[in-house]
Amino acid sequence: MLTNSSILITGGTGSFGHTFVPLTLAKYNLRRLVIYSRDEMKQWEMAKLYGDDKRVRFFIGDVRDKDRLSRALNGINYVVHAAATKIVPTAEYNPFECVKTNVIGAMNLIDTCIDQGVKRLVALSTDKASSPVNLYGATKLTSDKLFIAGNSYAGKNDTRFGVVRYGNVMGSRGSVIPFFLSLADKGVLPITDERMTRFMISLEQGVDLVWHAFDDMVGGEIYVKKIPSMKVTDIARAIAPDARHDIVGIRPGEKLHEQMISAEDALYTYEYAEHYKILPAIHKWCQDPERIGAGRLVPPDFTYCSDNNTEWMSIETLRGWIEQNREKIGKN
Repeated sequence: MLTNSSILITGGTGSFGHTFVPLTLAKYNLRRLVIYSRDEMKQWEMAKLYGDDKRVRFFIGDVRDKDRLSRALNGINYVVHAAATKIVPTAEYNPFECVKTNVIGAMNLIDTCIDQGVKRLVALSTDKASSPVNLYGATKLTSDKLFIAGNSYAGKNDTRFGVVRYGNVMGSRGSVIPFFLSLADKGVLPITDERMTRFMISLEQGVDLVWHAFDDMVGGEIYVKKIPSMKVTDIARAIAPDARHDIVGIRPGEKLHEQMISAEDALYTYEYAEHYKILPAIHKWCQDPERIGAGRLVPPDFTYCSDNNTEWMSIETLRGWIEQNREKIGKN
């Protein structure tokens, strides 16, 4: 469905954008792919990777700026919303700025997509939006709700909004793997809590989930990919087997385990071969056969958390993945 179309990705110079852009250019015969972000230096560096590829365009702008969004989205068919203020401590100490980007930015994008006749938007969410305990998670939950309701705001327009949600992205900038790698030769790795677990997903899997959402969505769905879990202590052992673990305690706003589907969501959640789909409760959309498709309703007490997962990644598997991806870990 993306063939000969125009796509815009907000926050496109981030970790996700650096994977989404080349994979999408290779898979689909696009007319145009626009990277929309506010950092001119990151855009300048990223532009070097694509040389004379006329399909790739760069657009300086902020999701907080509705007028700029309106200009950028003119003639765009599909949008991937990856822009966010996402570092938990940054959000806690700069709450107004977090709200402006994650909440007001989402509202601006919804209005502008409808006004410009965009066909589909897929927004990236996070495990922290499920039963949030920090401001970042609360703003992303709000953002998810806004995009779901945006399908009502569209009225008779064809614009549709969906969400994809996943946890720890392996090797992404600022995540635990590049952090541990930077300390591997020190002989000591800081561990917040020995019980802590995290979901493990690659950027390539995240991109694949976005493609699936574009193809499958009717509007208002939250897609959650089935992925393995891992204990943080095992991540440390995969990277530095002989390092001593220094227990430093959980940081403010941090969860012991990641959660992507809560018990409250279970009433509207359907299981498929490779993913779950949380259907919107509003307008009885959760009963819509077209949205449900071949899905099976999960049990009423179901939760999808990194500690109760049925699939676990081994130390050897992670070590092999790191060796294959060492050059690009933490760079994007």
